[in-house]
Amino acid sequence: MRNERLTRRESLLKCSALGSLRLVPGLGLTQAISALEAQERDRARKPTPWNEIGPFYKRLAPNQAQLRAPNDPGLPLKVSGRVFDTRGDTLAGAKIEIWQANHVGLYDLDGYRYRAGLLAGTAGEYSFDTVMPGHYPARVCQHVHYLVTAPGHKPLITQLYFATDPVFGGDPDRNYSRDPLVLSRELVRPVTLSGDPQAVQANVSFEVVLERQ
Repeated sequence: MRNERLTRRESLLKCSALGSLRLVPGLGLTQAISALEAQERDRARKPTPWNEIGPFYKRLAPNQAQLRAPNDPGLPLKVSGRVFDTRGDTLAGAKIEIWQANHVGLYDLDGYRYRAGLLAGTAGEYSFDTVMPGHYPARVCQHVHYLVTAPGHKPLITQLYFATDPVFGGDPDRNYSRDPLVLSRELVRPVTLSGDPQAVQANVSFEVVLERQ
């Protein structure tokens, strides 16, 4: 099987031969194709690393971006990001299933608290409001589970971790492996705080990249 890059080059060459591809004066065909390939390489993204699905996944979570009720205890947390493929194209309509523990590390096994099934917007964007998950005995780190799917792409199971987790001792670069299930530093994301002293909120950006099938 020929690789995708060669196929694209041959396709452009054929279009040029048939007269369906025109170039501005002074721009050679080989130069134009090389520039296009360079642009595509610049936009390319690495797939988001896989991570364990865990025992608490539930199907049919509601499409709700507001997971946090007004009086829920715990640090308010807003997570936002976009869904891409490895070419750097955004994936509108990708399904993003998320689930997590509450602020003391308990999962809702009877209902759908802190669970959602979101759809990415027209630019691949998504966001949800929740609380910072707590630690629970079977796991070392705070985390949010993800299952992301899109037509024509491989499903992605992964987890989001937080650089502010006390487990990392302020240095996730060196200490992320204190949790044996954290297989990649890329899944540990920085946290920023916003709001006033009476209403502080944590904010995290988590972009997701899917591989094509």
